[in-house]
Amino acid sequence: MTEKRSTFPLPLSSVTGASTRKPAAPTPVATPQTATQNARTSQAQTRQAPPPSPGPRPAASGAPQPVQPQQTMQRSDLAATEAPRRAMAAHVARQGVKDGQVLAALETMPRHMFIEPALSSQAYADVSLPIGHNQTISQPYIVARMIELLRGSGQPLRRVLEIGTGCGYQAAVLSCVAQEVYSIERIKPLHELAKANLRPLRIANLRLQYGDGMLGLPQVAPFDGIILAAAGLEVPRALLEQLAIGARLVAPVGAQVQHLQRITRTGKSEWTSETLEACHFVPLRPGTV
Repeated sequence: MTEKRSTFPLPLSSVTGASTRKPAAPTPVATPQTATQNARTSQAQTRQAPPPSPGPRPAASGAPQPVQPQQTMQRSDLAATEAPRRAMAAHVARQGVKDGQVLAALETMPRHMFIEPALSSQAYADVSLPIGHNQTISQPYIVARMIELLRGSGQPLRRVLEIGTGCGYQAAVLSCVAQEVYSIERIKPLHELAKANLRPLRIANLRLQYGDGMLGLPQVAPFDGIILAAAGLEVPRALLEQLAIGARLVAPVGAQVQHLQRITRTGKSEWTSETLEACHFVPLRPGTV
């Protein structure tokens, strides 16, 4: 039997053509509470009877909509993880993250859905975990800290680009604080893994792209924020040029010794840079695999 392909997360081709792009109307910001409620609804439906995979269906608004459950939802037990999620967010707050919207997204986004079931006991520990292909899911603190730096004084973000989708967790958190999120992954199996992990949440303002993240997405630029989940010796010029004036880019920079760097575009050919705390990320690489 042929399985009908889901349209969530939405492909980049849904908003851009081969040569021209019409400006899209801003999508309402998705809240982490909505994503969690949708996941809980899907889980309840799973316990009744697993239906066939759904086809495309129109959404009433930009917020995530309930869908029929996928197999990945069978390992979700949101009620059992409410306390660990709150504890994780509280720990991150004690580490210094103060942005309430970021903490709320972290508290309610089901991180256990983005890791292997064998590692579920560590899902809400403040640690990075392997996701295969020599890549990791970042520790919750660094996810929250980088998004907080991207937001600055808590101002709203319209369009954000993530370089390095990985398993999709950071993109999901970003979707709670930005109107549009685009995420690029260069490793094809991880791109597919992220789609599978995100599909049950049906996050309508998130679009995934398989490609070379060092090139960015010029067809949908400029961005109000760009965040990198891999460290290079320097930030690629192509990404700097895709920032809107006044926008920020947050990235780990360095080889053996790495630090978070926040770059703000102040003019057509002008940027300012701040070097912040030490960190450790996988290396930023060109091309696709």
